[in-house]
This record gives sequence, structure tokens and C-alpha cells, in this order.
Amino acid sequence: MIFKPLINGFAQFSNQIFLNDPEQSYTYAQLNDEIGVQLEWLAGHGVARQAVVFMNGDFSFTGIALFLALYQNGNIIALNTAENPAEIQNKQAAANPEFVIDIEARQIRACTVAQAPQNPMIGELKKQAHAGLILFSSGTTGKPKAMLHDLDRLVGEFADKRSRRLDIFLFLLFDHIGGINTLLNILSIGGTATIAASKTPDTVASLIEKHRITVLPTSPTFLNLMLINQVFDTYNLSSLRMITYGTEPMPESLLLKLRERLPRVKFLQTFGTSETGIINTSSLSSDSLYMRFQEGSSEHKIVDGELWLRSATQVMGYLNHSMDSFTEDGWFKTGDLVEVNADGYLKILGRSKEIINVGGEKVYPAEVESVLLRHPQVRDCKAYGEANGLTGQFVAAHIVLDSDYGDSTATVLRDIRHFARRLMDAYKVPVRLKSVNAIQYSTRFKKLLID
Repeated sequence: MIFKPLINGFAQFSNQIFLNDPEQSYTYAQLNDEIGVQLEWLAGHGVARQAVVFMNGDFSFTGIALFLALYQNGNIIALNTAENPAEIQNKQAAANPEFVIDIEARQIRACTVAQAPQNPMIGELKKQAHAGLILFSSGTTGKPKAMLHDLDRLVGEFADKRSRRLDIFLFLLFDHIGGINTLLNILSIGGTATIAASKTPDTVASLIEKHRITVLPTSPTFLNLMLINQVFDTYNLSSLRMITYGTEPMPESLLLKLRERLPRVKFLQTFGTSETGIINTSSLSSDSLYMRFQEGSSEHKIVDGELWLRSATQVMGYLNHSMDSFTEDGWFKTGDLVEVNADGYLKILGRSKEIINVGGEKVYPAEVESVLLRHPQVRDCKAYGEANGLTGQFVAAHIVLDSDYGDSTATVLRDIRHFARRLMDAYKVPVRLKSVNAIQYSTRFKKLLID
């Protein structure tokens, strides 16, 4: 069998460690062998080339090998890490798979229900003999959007990368564009990945210490959880050389706290969407929230304060949704509002749908959170808008305090409001503060608002 270039390249890394999982470590030679095992397993269960396959499960040695076997086989792969039955059902309805695979249970079942007509974009992939990748939106505001990528084109962006012995935490989820990007980057350079059985601050920090991890891709929410749990005092994280962060805006005060704790670590803001893939970026500095897109296979422009992107790795289209977020000439309207400095660096201010409108004035939640986090008694917070008959909305926030203040809690919250009033315009200051035990977050480590 003639293997695709990515897989063929593993031979040069044969004895290097590819993956540290909770049980053991695996080399690239073992990965190559397991891909062969998975190809035989697929053939034995009648999974034809270019069939649409729905994969349940997060990163594991077997799961990664299976993903690569499906890629080699030219399959269209729909990835899912969610466990909610209704969400899985909605995703499968959108992907219209011919087979469903449970990675952990090592089970394949053929879909016996009547197949819906094949989407023309799937047909186009098959005509080109290309593998495909289906990613889904989070589905928090309705049925998830199913986005179809040309997987061969996506993998092709990693061709001819220089070999580098980097130890990278595979933190983001298997069905997240950031997780796929991290995996393909590791595979293309012969790096070493580490995965965790659970993503708690202590577990992640202990693995960084144990495996001398150099790169941690994560989210601002998780980095703040690491601060709250004081892992920087408990574990030896001196191996870290870079932390990349994205998926949500980083509060500036949080970035500065992290820099104080990790002065030798480079902080790089990343940016990407499921629709466009991950865009190569460079930060103005590790202390700055300004970044710019590096020259390459993407382009951008700002339209009425909103970031628009067009890239070589963007989706072929949605399988179950209109393309109204794309222009006719291929620009994707990200929904992210940005500020541009004199040198052309961009700062992500927030999502347009999350803007709090106070009497016609725009308030960005990340700006409010950044100020609140500067107060010594605030460990975490989540700013949001509440309806108001006079101004349309007012600013409110959930606050996690550094201690249980009992009957004095109201006094502490008043002090936090006075503190915020000294640092922000009056319309940005939270009218209502609510003390909560913890801020809730999603499996992708984005903050959630749950009252």
C-alpha cells in the first residue's frame, strides 16, 4: 500500500516517542503498526473507501491511529466528543453517516436507517478521491452546524515542516479545530503529544512536570483555573517554553498575572474558526493582547469593526445550514469585533453577539472582567448583560470571591463595585454583582453563564 505523505513520514521518527497517555508511552513505529491494524479492522467490517464515518470519542492512541487509518482510506470523518444523546443524534442526522464507530468500546455499526440523499459537496470530495472532515458547532443555541473540510487540503498545509523535538500537551478536544491543528502539527514535526485522563489543573500541571512538556495550548479560562488552584506553586513547570491561548478573549489583567508567575514563558495568542481553520499569528509581545496574522495561506480585512477571513483551509460549506455567514467571494464573517493599532496589530474585543448594549454604548465583557480580576478579593468572574427597560441592558457579573465572607459578602461586593467605578466609565460598571461558588465552563473551557 502507498501511504499518504503525512503517514509515510513517520518512518523518519520511528523510535521517537509519539504519545504519552495515562497508561504508557508509544513510539511513531507503534503508531505506524496500529494504523495498519486499524485499516485491517475497517476492511474486515466492510468500511469502504470514502464512506462517511461518525467517530465517537476523544484523543487516545487507538483513536488517533483510527483517525489516520480513515484518512488514509479516503473516508469522510465526522468527529464527536459529546456524550449528550440528543446532541449526538442531531450530529448524526447532519452527517448522514454510513458507519458509526465508538473508539473506547471498539465497535463499528453500519447505519441501517434509510440514507438521506448524498450532499453534493460529499460527492465532490469523492470525485477528487480526497478524505473529508466534518466538524460541528457547539450547538448551544440550537442544532449544531455541520462543517465539511477537505481533509487532504487541511493536512497539506503541514507538508514540508521542519522536524522539531517539541513536547506538546494535546489539550483541546479531538472534535475541535484547535485540537486537530495541534495533532497535525505534532505529527508533521515528529513531536511528542501528551494526553490526560481528566483535565483538572492539578492533573495537567503534574503531567507538564512529569513529561517536561514545552508547549501548552489552552484557554484563558483554564489558565485562570491554574492560578486559582495554585499549581504554579505546587508543581515544577520550568520546562514550559510557550503557552498558546485562544477560543475566547483573554482579560488583560489575567495575562499580566500569568506573566508574573511565568516570566520565562512566551505567551502567544492564537486565532481560528471551525470554518477557516487555524490562522498563523504572532503576538506583539507576551504582555500584549495585540496580534497580527502572518503571511501565508490566509487573508483578512476589517468591515465595520468585524474581522473577516478567507483562507486556503476554510470549509467547503455547511451540510445543514445556509452559507449566509460567507460572502459570495468567499469571505467568512467571523462575528469577532476587533481594534487595530497604528502598526496594524489586531486586538480581539469580543463576539458581536456577546456585546452588552447600555443605552447605545458598547460594553465588552472581557474588558469588565479584566478590571474585576484586578481586585484582590476576586478569584474569577463572568460579565454579562441583563435586560433593562430604560437603557436596553445593564452590566452584571458573577463573582467568585477568594474566601467565604458570610454576612460581610454584600460589603465586599460593594467595595468591588467602588473599585470598578474608579477604573471604568460609569456605564461599564456592573450594576449587579452576584457571589457564586464557581464559574461554570464548557468541555472546551469557555465560560458559561448558568444562573
